[in-house]
Amino acid sequence: MLWKLAYLGVTNAFAMRRLLPMTDRDKDTEILALRHQIAVLQRQLNGQRVRFATSDRAFLAAILHGTPKDVLRRMRLLMRPDTILRWHRDLVAHRHAARSRPRRGGRPRTVRSIRALVLRLARENPTWGYRRLHGELLVLGVKVAASTVWEVLKDAGIPPAPERASSTWANFLRSQGTALLACDFFKTVTLSGARLHVFAVIEQASRRIRILGATAHPTAPWVTQTAKNLVMDLEDTCSRARFLIRDRDGKFPALFDTILADAGIEVVLSGVRVPRMNAIMERWVDPCRRELLDRTLIWNHRHLLHALREFEHFYNERLRPWKWCSGLDLIRGFAPASGMVPA
Repeated sequence: MLWKLAYLGVTNAFAMRRLLPMTDRDKDTEILALRHQIAVLQRQLNGQRVRFATSDRAFLAAILHGTPKDVLRRMRLLMRPDTILRWHRDLVAHRHAARSRPRRGGRPRTVRSIRALVLRLARENPTWGYRRLHGELLVLGVKVAASTVWEVLKDAGIPPAPERASSTWANFLRSQGTALLACDFFKTVTLSGARLHVFAVIEQASRRIRILGATAHPTAPWVTQTAKNLVMDLEDTCSRARFLIRDRDGKFPALFDTILADAGIEVVLSGVRVPRMNAIMERWVDPCRRELLDRTLIWNHRHLLHALREFEHFYNERLRPWKWCSGLDLIRGFAPASGMVPA
């Protein structure tokens, strides 16, 4: 142990003697170089050959440039002094080549207003190809090449006219939205422990919600009366609804479907335990619970109706989505949350 301490003391004394003739700049340079080498080694502790990236070479060449060779030899570097000088020469040559490189030529970028006009024409006229769009632009006095129109459509990800003109599930479901209604019952509990059933109807196209009432006992006469109220509301608003989606709940009597059929509305039953077939209605029930019922202490039936009316007005006037969700979202069983934006 004593011999080891003596050896370390002698070696450190000679190391201190080596540092005496070095200037502060040389010491700082060596410290920075050694620190960076340690960082490189820490990234490559897999037993392979140490490889310096381009940024590592540029950094070491910059801080070690100008250091005498004898000082570089005394430093514990992973490369030879000639390698450092070669890195510096490559760095200077690369910078000189980058500065002397001529600018790329070519046509200037298409004006933003022209790009917007091309995209609008393609969106509003799905059967027009880029040749037809080019001709319409010439009629409007916009002089662009046909290849420019093709590049604008390609950059925007718009497919050719035959693919744009084909019908998709999203377009099909969106076109049928004005004829679809959906309804459902959902339950809530008051402070006294009474369980109340709320009946609501939503329009698929406009997402307008109609809360038709709440009761503790959803009997057949009560549900039948709500069907009559729904038919009168639809007639007052000149609605073109032709189908109503509902589940197979036993609360719906046969007279409920009869009243709607007399008004020209066909009832479509969802599958057993398949809530995704009534996705839009189920999607509305979730925010109604989360934003209203879970945050409000409901006292009684009257208080529940008052809170639901306020939420119905707020949803229809402020939060009602202004556009349809995609057909994929409808099939998956939810509407995107981004669709609920303030009006």
